[in-house]
Order: sequence, then C-alpha cells, then structure tokens
Amino acid sequence: MIDAKPTLIVRNATPNDIPNILRLCLKVYDEKLSYTSDQVRGHMNVFPKGQFVAVYQDAVVGYCATFRTDEATAFHSHTWAEITGGGYASRHDPDGDWLYGMEVCVDSGHRGLRIGQRLYNARKALAVGLNLKGIVFGGRIPGLARRWRSVGSAEAYVEAVADKRLRDTVLSFQLRNGFELHGILPKYLPFDKESKGYAAHLVWRNARRTESRLLTTQQRGQLPDTVRIGVIQYQQRRIASFEEFRQQVEYFIDALANYKADFAVLPELFSLQLLSIENEQIPAREAIARLTQYTEQLKKMLSELAVNYNINIIGGSHPTRGENDSIQNVCYICLRDGSIHSQAKIHPTPNERYWWNIQGGSELSVIMTDCGPIGVNICYDCEFPELARHLVDQGMLMLFVPFCTDERKSYLRVRYCGQARAVENQCYVILAGNVGNLPKVDNMDIQYAQSCILSPCDFPFARDGVAADTTPNVEMVALADLRLDILAQARRSGTVQNLKDRRFDLYSVSWLPSFAALPDLP
Repeated sequence: MIDAKPTLIVRNATPNDIPNILRLCLKVYDEKLSYTSDQVRGHMNVFPKGQFVAVYQDAVVGYCATFRTDEATAFHSHTWAEITGGGYASRHDPDGDWLYGMEVCVDSGHRGLRIGQRLYNARKALAVGLNLKGIVFGGRIPGLARRWRSVGSAEAYVEAVADKRLRDTVLSFQLRNGFELHGILPKYLPFDKESKGYAAHLVWRNARRTESRLLTTQQRGQLPDTVRIGVIQYQQRRIASFEEFRQQVEYFIDALANYKADFAVLPELFSLQLLSIENEQIPAREAIARLTQYTEQLKKMLSELAVNYNINIIGGSHPTRGENDSIQNVCYICLRDGSIHSQAKIHPTPNERYWWNIQGGSELSVIMTDCGPIGVNICYDCEFPELARHLVDQGMLMLFVPFCTDERKSYLRVRYCGQARAVENQCYVILAGNVGNLPKVDNMDIQYAQSCILSPCDFPFARDGVAADTTPNVEMVALADLRLDILAQARRSGTVQNLKDRRFDLYSVSWLPSFAALPDLP
C-alpha cells in the first residue's frame, strides 16, 4: 500500500482558477487592494502563458501574474498602475522582449513550502523558453518605513540591503534569487505604507538568450490570422409558431455557415417577433413578462444551431427574468464548442425602463472564444465609452453590438459611437440591427438599421473604417474577414497608438468589484 503524499505543483492558471485566486488575494490583501475577477481574467486573456498558480493539495496557495513589455517601457520610471494598465495587464506587448513581474501572491499559512521561489522559477523558465532578455519588476521594500530615520532615503536603504548591512524580508529574498538593482521607483505603490510608496527596480537577465528572431503571436499559435464575421440584418414580421421562428433564424445561420463564417451576429431583441404568434395587443409590461417564458427554449435553439453548423452565435438579446423577479435584456453567446455565455445590458434606455421595466446588469466581462477574446455591448451600452475600455483592458479584440433602433437619428447615435469605440480602443466593432415592423408590439412598431462591421481608422484597414455594411432597412447579411494580426500590428506600431499611449498616471477605468458574488468554498 502506498501512502498518499501531499502534492505541490506550479502550473499555468486557467479561468476555472479565478474564484480561488480571488479568495487568495482577499486573504493576502484587503478588499480595496485585491484584484477583481475581470482583472484576473484580463491577465489570462492577454497572456495565458504568463499566469501561474501554485496548488497544494488541490488548494490554490500562490498566484503569479506577468506580461511582456518593451525595453524602453520596462526601464523607464513608472508606477505599478501605469505599467500594468490599472491592474489588467492591458499594456501587454506580444513582441516585448522583457517579462514584467506584475504580482506574486502567497498564502501566509504555507510560506514554509517555498512557494514564492517556485513561482519565480516558473517566471525564469518562461523568460528562457520565450528567448526574452529577462525579467523586470518593482519590488516592495517593507523595512523602509521602520528604518527611515536611520537611513534617510530609499536609495540609501536599498544600498544597505544590497551590501548586506541591513536585511529586508522581500528585497533580500529577491537579491538571493539572482535579481539585480536597477534603481528606485518612487510612488510605485502609494498605498504601501511599509515601503513609503517606493519600490526597488529589479532586473534578472537571461544568460541563455540568443539573438534569433522572435516568433510572432500567430506563429506561436495563439490566434487565427483571419476571422470571418457574418452580420444578420433581421426583418421583424408576423409568425405563427416558435418553429417558424426557428426556421427563419436557422436559414441565416445555415447561409453563413456555408460561407464558413466564424461568427453569426443577430440583433438586439430580435426574439420580440415571438409576441406576434398570438397577434393581439398586449400591455407592454405584460408582453415582456410573457416573452421571458421563451428564454430556455431560445438558449437551447441557439446552442444547437451553433454546434450543428459549427459557428459562434452572438444571440442578439432577449428579455430574461433574473433575481428578485426583475427582467434584464440579455445577450446569449452560444459558441460552437457547446458553451453558453451571457451578457446583460448595463444601461437600459429610458423607453425600456418606462415601457418594459427593464433593469440594468452589473457585470461586464470578456468571453474567450476560439477566435480570441470578445465583448458585447448591447445597443445603448455602446454609447458609454467606459464599458468598451473596461472590456479592452481584459483583452478584448472584437466588440459585438446588437442593436434595435426606431429611426435614423437613433441608429446614428449607435453607429457613430461604435466607430469611436473602434478608433479609441483599436478593436473591431460589429453592429447588427432589426428592420421591418411588429404593429401590435409596443415600442417595436418601426425599425431602422444599417448593420456594419467597423475597424480602426489607419492604413492597414478599410479606407473609411468600414469593413462591410448593409443596405439600410433591407433584410440581408454582410460578411467581412477581419485580420487579427493587423490589429496587433496597429496597436503596437500604428500611426496612432491609443492603447499604448494612455496616461495611467492621470486616469483609468475602475470597475467596482462585487465580492458578494464570489461562491463559497465547499
């Protein structure tokens, strides 16, 4: 008989680890300083190879976050918030030749297991494996405040620690592990009172690096070069049954699948067509409540179509009953691997609130697909730039905007804002809207749409920033091939570099975490 021994492994973090990583961070830091699920998801989306967890007897007891950066950025004076993009690792440069150490977090109850050293070794192995120049980061110096009167400055303190005249619990450990002092980073973590806000600027150089050309992101097999998008400009018309509704939707999914599209995009509230089955005037709030009864049936239909036709479906949106009997406007994203994701509309319009009593959602996260990380802003949400910026901080490359607008002015608000989101976030934005009419459905009696696929405005993209669009108010589809490699190139070295040039020293988007949503441990 062989006795089971405790196991300790270090491996790449996965999305399934996020709840346990959050619990670890909450244990080590207080709520104000801990990460949010969106931030940790952002780390994994932008650089999955660079995130590690230490697992001891099936419990996450350590977390390590890294990203790649260029040499000039790595060695220029910076704060933690500036270089990490507000904690999302959103300034990750896929072709950067230095690995930046953003976080090492260890459960204090397991410090005797040398978890920190194991995580640092994983970082070093990653830097060697990717043929990078080395590792850079800002390290805490928690003994500084205690010794301030005797040393007089942060520079004098780290020099004394380097000469072994003083001992610092963190810096001494870093120096023993082969890191060298490059300098001091003032105001690196202003809330770190023990370090008086300072950090030691540390570097580890990869002695095994060769000058061979680094592989591109696509050569490393992370993402496809091209993604084919199919937008469905869907006509609202009377139907007699759910089966007839399915036949109409399936017709378009089948057509786009024949064109080998990776995504099929349906409009916001396209399922209101189901209210025409009974063909009677129903009070607005009663009608929306009745429509929620189709939620599970709709999700099942979209998921079956996604799997059967091997296509990812952005399922427009559908009124869905949630907590406390409230109703939200929810987009169901059904991927061809059979998984179903959801995104509630954050900002209901005044009409939605008045006529249908629609309530806004409170969570906004990217969704990882086989074509890279995507985000969804339902119609009005696109008019709030903070939302798209929050998604791009998590690694989003394509923003899908199902919309439903009654006339041209309303449509243009969404269209112009969609184009702005594409420019300022250097991402693709895809709009899909309804046409036709439903005479006996309040707030859906007329429609205006010109669906489109938008790009940033720079030399590698379509001249007007429009990869494809439709004829206004005509039921049809639009197709476009979107190059993800060109998107990465524009972010890195375009005429303008909006994401790279953000002033994190002046502003950032901060999403308030909801720790109550964290599930309890079994």
